[in-house]
Amino acid sequence: MTSAAAAKNDPIEVEARTAAADAAADARADVRQEAAKAKASVSKLETSKKAATDALKDTWKEFAVDVWITPFNSIEFGFWKRDRNRGKSRQFTTDMDVYAEIIEDGARTGVLGYRKELWNDAKGTDKRLVFKLFSETLNWRASMDMMLGRSIQQTLGARGVPVTTYSINTSTDDALITLERSANKWPLCPEYFSFFILEGSIPKFYRIRRDIINLGGDYSLIDQHGETVGYLDGAVLTIGGKWRGSVRGDHADPRVMTVMKMFAGMIVFNGEARRHVKQLARDIRKGRIEPDIHHQEADLYLNPRRVR
Repeated sequence: MTSAAAAKNDPIEVEARTAAADAAADARADVRQEAAKAKASVSKLETSKKAATDALKDTWKEFAVDVWITPFNSIEFGFWKRDRNRGKSRQFTTDMDVYAEIIEDGARTGVLGYRKELWNDAKGTDKRLVFKLFSETLNWRASMDMMLGRSIQQTLGARGVPVTTYSINTSTDDALITLERSANKWPLCPEYFSFFILEGSIPKFYRIRRDIINLGGDYSLIDQHGETVGYLDGAVLTIGGKWRGSVRGDHADPRVMTVMKMFAGMIVFNGEARRHVKQLARDIRKGRIEPDIHHQEADLYLNPRRVR
């Protein structure tokens, strides 16, 4: 018998091989058990996330935007009130006119203002809309600027169909949100606006569609899958304007809520803004005016990778 065969038949060697095989079998069993636990944990987490998402789909985040018809309000009316407001936030400019309040859960949570001199007193390309959203204590929350350069570019490209574009800057987000009216607008058909938000590097797309049958300026928020996930319901019997908004819980991102609130505040200016952009594009095309961009708007077009 050779030494290899002898070693193979050696009781000690046989016992060692058996022990190793048993250990390997136990290790494989442990690995399978851990893998099964991990799979069950992932499945449980996915189930939990799905249940949470389904629960959010059954809840709605609601708000109201109430437009005032007079300047006699608790925010601006009073001795030295405007000076105190400017002291609270440098975003509250000397020409800021607060014209609407945001109501949530029965309490005022914010106010909307616009730069009155820029819109009411300016002419040509100096005339543009700038909205600002403030908290109840007048801390700045967001700005919404009409981008005249982009609006006129798109209107000329659409051969006269007014395309208004707004840039929204929120206090909590690094990225700007662009809200734009669609050029695909046929007579008697509803108008559309669109925007997207970023979650990391992943975009989530939305469009806002005016309802075909609406009496007070009603709009629907539609996600990228074509599902209606929000509403703006305009009240009929109001002088200034009032909109009740609601966004489904799984889409009630603070940025989406901000866009919906500021959009509701823009609706009262929507028709005049379209006419302004359309007239500017016509005048520029016919050489009646020389286009110029306000420096604050020009800053929003700057290349972020430029050498400073």
